Amino acid sequence: MLIEGYGHGPVVAGESLLGRRGFWANHLLAMCGDGTCAGRADPDWFGGDGGDADALAEVLFDPEQWPVFRALVPDSHPASGVVVVYRNLVDEFGVDYHPGGQTTGTGAGFSPALVSGLSWRELTRVADCPEPPADGVQDASGRFLLLLPLLSGEWSDEVVRERIIADLVAVGAPECTVGRAAGHLLGHLERRALHDTGWGSPLSGG
Repeated sequence: MLIEGYGHGPVVAGESLLGRRGFWANHLLAMCGDGTCAGRADPDWFGGDGGDADALAEVLFDPEQWPVFRALVPDSHPASGVVVVYRNLVDEFGVDYHPGGQTTGTGAGFSPALVSGLSWRELTRVADCPEPPADGVQDASGRFLLLLPLLSGEWSDEVVRERIIADLVAVGAPECTVGRAAGHLLGHLERRALHDTGWGSPLSGG
């Protein structure tokens, strides 16, 4: 697989990892690491436990294989898809989000530009695409949670909270703690939106 902007970097399809215990703890806890909460989010809230999260972290952050997750849409879709890349440089690792439409056979053609934010409407349009392309993440709950860190702009706390809870349960999070997990994620999203006034969305021209 080749993605424009990464040259011949060691990117590999990562969609099969979404079903592994510990994936959502790794992906979603990353957005809760700003130290602004009195309490600390627990990997158990997202399914699996700390051991599962640690084991999968070795796969997700492997400098020799950078997992790529594609939330693609058909060319006629009103919003662009998104390609998520775990950029595992030895001295600079992070998660990049790129605009992406329908995939080609090689995976080439994804824009090297970065998606810095999605409005609630854009996020749900991509997540709930009724006929996503065969390459990439198919499940709407997985697509939504994968792109949740991009949520920006204005939204209804109640609507977003209900969606987070429903989708976390759908991917295997325990119902007894899912409310705390949703509240924690929503709190960090709100603080991020409040303090990052430059966050715009290249998908909407903002």
